[in-house]
Amino acid sequence: MIPGGGQPNMQELLQQAQKMQQDLAQAQEELAATEVEGQSGGGLVKAKVNGSGELKSLVIDPKAVDPEDTETLADLVLAAVQAANDNAHQLQQQKLGPLAQGLGGMPGLPF
Repeated sequence: MIPGGGQPNMQELLQQAQKMQQDLAQAQEELAATEVEGQSGGGLVKAKVNGSGELKSLVIDPKAVDPEDTETLADLVLAAVQAANDNAHQLQQQKLGPLAQGLGGMPGLPF
């Protein structure tokens, strides 16, 4: 609250909200441009996703390919993509977490 019980300055609140919105947009752009990697099978399968979780590349070492056992390869691919997405989620928390906390202190916002 405002010291002395006064009402918050609406212009100041709007400026703060606009700055936070700009910071959030910039952080989201940085996330979309940043790639993180996940791997499985000791590096036999590597997946790269951007900070938004979009799959950008998948590399499969030929040693991981066994025509008689495609289930293991599928499991390795899933594990690598999940690891990459976990890394992207951590990156999101680092970039967006402080912004979300700042928005939580704004009166009238549902955070």
